[in-house]
Amino acid sequence: MKKRKYKRPPKYRTSSKKRRLNLRCCISWAILMATILIGIALVISAYLFFPQRTNILLLGLDYTDPWNDIGRTDTMILSTFVMPDGYVGLLSIPRDLWVSIPGIGGNRINTAHYFAESQQAGFGPVKAVETVEQNFQVDIDHFVRIRFEGFKEVVNAMGGLDIYLPEPMAGYPAGEHHLTGNKALAFTRNRLGSDDFFRMARGQLVLQAIYQQMLKPANWIKIPSFLQAFSAAIDSDVPFWLWPRLIFSLWYTGLDGIDNKIITRELTTPYITDSGADVLLPRWEMIHRLVNDMFGD
Repeated sequence: MKKRKYKRPPKYRTSSKKRRLNLRCCISWAILMATILIGIALVISAYLFFPQRTNILLLGLDYTDPWNDIGRTDTMILSTFVMPDGYVGLLSIPRDLWVSIPGIGGNRINTAHYFAESQQAGFGPVKAVETVEQNFQVDIDHFVRIRFEGFKEVVNAMGGLDIYLPEPMAGYPAGEHHLTGNKALAFTRNRLGSDDFFRMARGQLVLQAIYQQMLKPANWIKIPSFLQAFSAAIDSDVPFWLWPRLIFSLWYTGLDGIDNKIITRELTTPYITDSGADVLLPRWEMIHRLVNDMFGD
């Protein structure tokens, strides 16, 4: 009897082909997904680390009526964000610095916002930016304006502010303190036994404390309420797409990498105007040297 050769049923050959086809499809999808993910990562990296300097003028608005923003800017901080260098610089400007305000003339720098806002609503930040650009010889890309009332809400949204004082300040002894929004604002603005230079130093201490507190993982749960209070408290022309880059710059730089400086008393000369007002005359040669070190390319 002739022995018949065994033949594998066709269905097995078909299943094998299907398995190979499915494997090739899986590999193709994996390669496609990996390519997409790599592309997304490259786009995000290019966005976050694109070599660019962004200068922003921070304006702290004095108490005003709820229905308008006609007020002086008691806090003025010129900031710069540079990526991928990981450099963030903050330069506090004295409110009593006597400068030339475009279209107005000589006056305290904190009045630029007041005069412009009085003439046309919403024009205050524009005039403040123009004044700083003209006198400090630096280009400013955007502004952020915050009311003092809004600042209190931001601190309260954080659950209060934990701050360390290296020495006695504004009636507080040296050491750790927990401040509510009202107390944090009063601490920043306190003028008893101090002057504008001490106020600027305290203001930068508060900013550092806010930044340090929000970096702690235990406080990340408060970030949504913090961002909500912050967005409600500010008025700014910073585009929405730029905020993630600025926030990343702060995180990337780290607290120790932030360059905090103030225009010190050595860079000014006390002066009494004809009307009897105490002001500070700028020593521009030294100020421009400092500005160039922080904001120059």
